[in-house]
Amino acid sequence: MNNCDFSGYATRNDLTCGDGRVIRKNAFADNDGCTVPLVWNHDHKNPEAVLGHALLKNRADGVYAYGKFNDTEEGKRAKMLVQNGDVKSLSIWANQLKQIGSDVIHGNIRELSLVLAGANPGAYVDFVMAHGADKEDELFASYDENIMLYHSAEQEEKKVTDGEQTKETTKQENGKTIKEILDTLTDEQKDAVYAMVGMIGGAADDDDKEDNEDMKHSIFDQGNTQQQTNVLSHSDEVDIINMAKKSSVGSLKQAMTIFAEEHSDELAHGVFDAEVEKLFPEYELLKKGEPETLERDQSWIDTAISKVHKSPFSRIRTRHADARIAELKAKGYQKKGDYKENMEKIKLIGRSTDPQTIYIKDELNRDDIVDITDFKIVDYQWKMMRHVLNEVIAMAILVGDGREEGDADKIHEDHIRSIWNDNELYCIHADVDVAAAKTKLQGTNTGANFSENYILAEAMIEAALYSREKFKGTGTPDLYCTPHLLNVMLLSRDLNGRRIYDSKSDLAKALNVNEIHTVEQFEGLQRTTSTGEKKNLLGLFVNLSDYQLGATNGGEITKFEDFDIDFNRYKYLLETRLSGSLTKLYSAIALEEPAA
Repeated sequence: MNNCDFSGYATRNDLTCGDGRVIRKNAFADNDGCTVPLVWNHDHKNPEAVLGHALLKNRADGVYAYGKFNDTEEGKRAKMLVQNGDVKSLSIWANQLKQIGSDVIHGNIRELSLVLAGANPGAYVDFVMAHGADKEDELFASYDENIMLYHSAEQEEKKVTDGEQTKETTKQENGKTIKEILDTLTDEQKDAVYAMVGMIGGAADDDDKEDNEDMKHSIFDQGNTQQQTNVLSHSDEVDIINMAKKSSVGSLKQAMTIFAEEHSDELAHGVFDAEVEKLFPEYELLKKGEPETLERDQSWIDTAISKVHKSPFSRIRTRHADARIAELKAKGYQKKGDYKENMEKIKLIGRSTDPQTIYIKDELNRDDIVDITDFKIVDYQWKMMRHVLNEVIAMAILVGDGREEGDADKIHEDHIRSIWNDNELYCIHADVDVAAAKTKLQGTNTGANFSENYILAEAMIEAALYSREKFKGTGTPDLYCTPHLLNVMLLSRDLNGRRIYDSKSDLAKALNVNEIHTVEQFEGLQRTTSTGEKKNLLGLFVNLSDYQLGATNGGEITKFEDFDIDFNRYKYLLETRLSGSLTKLYSAIALEEPAA
C-alpha cells in the first residue's frame, strides 16, 4: 500500500485461543483487498475514535494490514504513539462467523483497532464472544506484535543526495533494479530480507541515526525502543557462506543454524529463528491423509485365497487308492477245475496334516496415535497388518514362506503344504528345456522367422501341454507366473514384427489354462531337489479349489488389541490357526528351469 504509515499482522493462523478455538487459513480470505476503518480500542460509539483506515491483505499465514492515519487530532496523536513504540498491537473485530468444532473457518472483518496489549513478546490470539442486537457472533482477535513504520509521502519523495541511490533506481548488472528483483519474492520472504538487511546494517554511526529521526523500524525488531547490539558483521557473513560450501554442511540454512549454535552466547537477536523458516519455508504435503503405500503386487492374493476350499476342520486327512497297476485286469477262465487268481492289490495313499498358528504383531505409541490427526493411523495399521498376513498365507500355499528349515518363525511344510514343494504324487514337476526347443525349432529354419521370445513361449507351451497328460485336477487350472515371463511370451513376434499372441487371453488358450495371474513375489525363487539339483520356478498350474485350508471355530483370523500402561503403547495382533494341503493326486503342475 503506497504512503501507508505502518503495517502489521491483523491475524495469524493456527494459534489456539484460551477457550480452545483456532482461526484457520483463509478464514478471512473474502477480506483480501478490503479497506476497513482504523479505530481506537474497538470504540464503536465515538466517531472521534476513528483514526484512519487500513487495507487488508490475505496471506498464507494470516491477514496483513497496511494502516493510514487521518489528519484529525486523534489520528495524529495515534500516529505519534505508534512511531514512538508506545502502542504496537493490533486487534480485529469480526462477525458472520462460521465454525467447524473449535475451528473458525470464515468471518468478516469489520474494523481494525490499535489496542493496549500485554507485554508478551510472542504473538497470541484471544477470542471474546459477544452478542449484538442482531444476535450475530462477534470475534475480537488481539495481536501483540511489533508494527512496521513507513516514511511519510513527503519523505519518500525526498531527492537522492550525496551520490546515494534508492532501491527503485539502483541498477544491477543484468539491468534490473533491486525493486524489480524484490518484487519476485513473496511478502514473507521480503520481510525476512528486510530484517536481515536491517540487522546487518545495525552498526551504523550514531550521528547518522540522529540525523534520520524518521528511520524505519523492522517488523522483526524485538522492541522499538531497545537498541540492538548483537549484529552480523561482514566477516560473519563470509564465515557462514564458506561453511555452507563445505560438503559436510551443504546448505545455507544449515550453515546459519550451525553458526547460531556456535555463537549462542554472542547473538541475542538475529536471523536464526522464525526468519530462517521464512527464507527456507517448510515443504507442503501434497496429499493429506493416509500415506500412499508402496507394496508388492497384491492383486492376485485375494483371488487366490477366494478360490481355495475352506473347511471347518483343522486336522485334515486324505486317502486315495491308486488303481493304475498294469496287472489290474480281469482274467479269462480257461477250463473247468482251474484256480481263479485274485486281482492285484490296489495301492492306498493317505496323509494327515495338522494346523499351525500364524500371526503378525505390532505396536503403536499412544502419543503417536494422539498426535497424528490427518488420518486414522490405527485403521491404517490394521489394514497393513492384514495385507502382510494374507500375502504370507497365499505364498505359503503356492510356494512356501521362504524361510529356511530351523527358523523359529517358519511356517512348516507339514502344516501348510506348499504346492511347489509337494510330493510328486500331488504336484507334477516338469522341466522347460529352452535349449532343446531352440534346436528343434531352428532345425525348421524357425530362427530366421521367429524371435527368442517365441522359442521360450513354445518351450513353455510344450512342457505345459505334455504335463497335462498326467494332470488329474479339477477342471481347467490357472497359471501363476512372474510378470516378466508373461511379457516374454506376449512379445513373441515373427520376422515381420507381428505378435504371435494378441492378448493374455490368446496366450491362455494356447497354454490351455483358465486364467493367467502374475505374481511379482515369484521372481528369483529356487528350490533344491532331493538329488541336490537346483531348479528355478517358471510357473504353477493349479485349480486352487483342489487345495483345502482348514480352521476350527476360533482358529479363523482374529484381531487382538491390548494397552501396555507401563510403556504407554497399544499392541496389535492378528492370528489364525490353519492347516493346508492339496486334496487330489496329480492336481498341480510346476514348470521349472534347471539353474545355470
